[in-house]
Amino acid sequence: MTVTAPSATASSDRAGNRRPPALGGFSTAVLGIEIRRVLRNRRTLVFILIMPAVFFLLFGLPQRGQNLDNGLPVTGWIMISLAVYAAMVATTSAGAAVATERALGWSRQLRLTPLRPAAYVATKVATAMVLGLLGVLVEFAVGAASGVRLPTHVWVESGLTAWIGSLVFAALGLFVGYLAPAENVMQFMGPILAVLAMLGGLFVPLDVLPHALQQIAKFTPVYGVGQLARSPLTGAGLDWVAVGNVAAWTAFFGLGAARLFRRDTSRV
Repeated sequence: MTVTAPSATASSDRAGNRRPPALGGFSTAVLGIEIRRVLRNRRTLVFILIMPAVFFLLFGLPQRGQNLDNGLPVTGWIMISLAVYAAMVATTSAGAAVATERALGWSRQLRLTPLRPAAYVATKVATAMVLGLLGVLVEFAVGAASGVRLPTHVWVESGLTAWIGSLVFAALGLFVGYLAPAENVMQFMGPILAVLAMLGGLFVPLDVLPHALQQIAKFTPVYGVGQLARSPLTGAGLDWVAVGNVAAWTAFFGLGAARLFRRDTSRV
């Protein structure tokens, strides 16, 4: 028996012609089901909520009492960087979940419903962004409880930038999810994300790395989000190189995921 959400069901006019569902079948009910499903995954919660918080307690708390050149705490720099990391892991893992659905034949089932491909992808991206927001909020809550004190505008601007910037990683997750077999996705993506975070300056400041690695960092998908999220704290201002980095990688992963999605669904 196949069950579909009411909003994803096509309606018929008086002549009996079937009309496509509103918004291509996108449904807040389906979105809610998706969010609850991923939140029931304990491994996901460990990686996106617990591990970044533990990292802050291990590496952030020993830096208490130290300040940046502008007088704001170093622990704020570490907290924001790990919030970006939490959002990155959350959105990537949520997007990459499509690999499991592909392996289960869900793509074939979707082709039999009125649900439009764009609505399906939008649901996945929205789910990923909800998880990313949760990761940022948890990291900020741990930081605040641990004594991080920042101006209000820094909390708001850095948090929003870390969250919105994680869209690039939601696109990355979808791209990888349509590219790799289900059983291998997060097994190899976990270490890759950690390496990208290191090279992108989330775990250590870039100025302590060798010059060659500092130049390589500017071409990683993590660099732009990290720089932009920390700029309200450091007062560095808008970095157009970082903006270009985020835009370029988001477009690359997004277009790549769209192409792979069309290729995948055309075979079912």
